Amino acid sequence: MTRSKARSRRQAPRIDRLSLAPLTNFDIGAFFAILIALAAWRAKVLTGTGALAAVIIGTLVYGSGGWPNAAVLFAFFISSVILSRIGRARKKNLVDAGKLGARDGEQVLANGLVAAVCAMFALGGNPLWQIGFVAAFATATSDTWATETGTLVRVAPRSILTGKPMPVGLSGGVTSAGTAAALLGALFVALIALSVHASGAVLAVTIGGFTGCLVDSVLGATVQALRYCAGCKRYCETDPHVCGADTTLMRGANWMNNDAVNFLATVFGAATAIGVVYFFPYFFSR
Repeated sequence: MTRSKARSRRQAPRIDRLSLAPLTNFDIGAFFAILIALAAWRAKVLTGTGALAAVIIGTLVYGSGGWPNAAVLFAFFISSVILSRIGRARKKNLVDAGKLGARDGEQVLANGLVAAVCAMFALGGNPLWQIGFVAAFATATSDTWATETGTLVRVAPRSILTGKPMPVGLSGGVTSAGTAAALLGALFVALIALSVHASGAVLAVTIGGFTGCLVDSVLGATVQALRYCAGCKRYCETDPHVCGADTTLMRGANWMNNDAVNFLATVFGAATAIGVVYFFPYFFSR
């Protein structure tokens, strides 16, 4: 062997072992989010786009706060799935309402995007964003519990603005049972967050979640698109109607559907919870 070959062999780097970078919370969150989203898709709880959106939300939520944040997300998701399965036969007859059945991507983002964004901002160390995260999911839970409960009771809902009776399933209507369920839903998420140390601001989160749900109803009764089917002579929220006929916009904006209203409600719920803690720190724990 020549000296040059011996020298080059001595200078060649040695690889003793293969080292991998440690997994981050975002890696772990993506793994579990994919598994759960696939299971939900197979169970027809989510559509394909809904599953994709759920992976994004789940990854951000777990990545930013680990299992405590995931527990808050599960409090909303699992309770909503359970309630949606109760009285399914009756709910299938609500043909005038908006989307029914499996949740699509727009619905998932409408309910979870604000929470995910707040969770990401909370990585900066400001606890107010963490309160906003929990309150956003408290709002989504409050609204879902109110809607699912209100459609089950044998009482006609009344407009939150005028108090007049209105068809079951249309936005803007409230019932006493649904309102009570809304308050319990917000409180439920606040207590889950407290138990897993995601946030101790139980009262602020409950106020924010419940207020966001009320705002959802007000928006549903004012700016959300309300349409009319001349063929069926019924008000509805879809175009075309379930009968196949085109519908006429009677109130609100074309683009202001239930998903847009839900998104704005979570913004308002998160902002309300953050606001009461920021302006009244002595009354609302962080």
